[in-house]
Amino acid sequence: MANRAYAALWLCARTDGGEAGESDPLAHFERLLRTVPFSRTRQGFFSLAIRAVGPSETPVIEHDLRAIPATSLEVMELAREHTHPDTAFEVEAYWDLWVRDAESGIWSEQPQRLEIIAQGPDYDEGAAAESGDFVADLGFEHLFTGHAHLLAAPAMAGAGGASGRPEHPEEAKFLAAMAQPENLREYREKTCENIRLLMNWVRAAEATTPAERSRLWSEGEENFEALLDEIFAAR
Repeated sequence: MANRAYAALWLCARTDGGEAGESDPLAHFERLLRTVPFSRTRQGFFSLAIRAVGPSETPVIEHDLRAIPATSLEVMELAREHTHPDTAFEVEAYWDLWVRDAESGIWSEQPQRLEIIAQGPDYDEGAAAESGDFVADLGFEHLFTGHAHLLAAPAMAGAGGASGRPEHPEEAKFLAAMAQPENLREYREKTCENIRLLMNWVRAAEATTPAERSRLWSEGEENFEALLDEIFAAR
């Protein structure tokens, strides 16, 4: 199974004057949702699940919004009566990322699923303190890092960036295609477009909410955020 990438945002703790952080978590979540860079063909939020206690529990309620995707304010109206410290809100949207067709080698912008979760302070035994008040499943890791570490540094350009013999015919075909400088250049350009979209969204989210810090990570890369910076700097 392909590795996935994630983003997390931690809110500032409430000040003594009660200026926010924890004063109205749903209001901050709504501001975050306003910043989502929707797919051009799939605008709005397509589902809302409200879950109590922990992620293994059956949702308290689920809203299927595919018929009429909701705005951020409409999502908040559905969530408002379920605001509790041990509750999480899970919403689904789509954004456009560049994807390469393995057979044809043709690139196209395609809607990719984006899941965003707001975790109450007591949800999942206080997991928000470690994993973030807001967590986003960004999609497949390789859409931001590329395959086989070919994009990690200029010195790794071409098929020489991969080590060892390819294990699968698909991998051999991919590396052969990337041995062509124009293909590798396009691969870097499209991947950097995905990185740019991600970074712009994170900056918008930080500016819109009382964010204390953010973090990007993935299941397959120990230093995912540093790798993104390296790839983008080498474009």
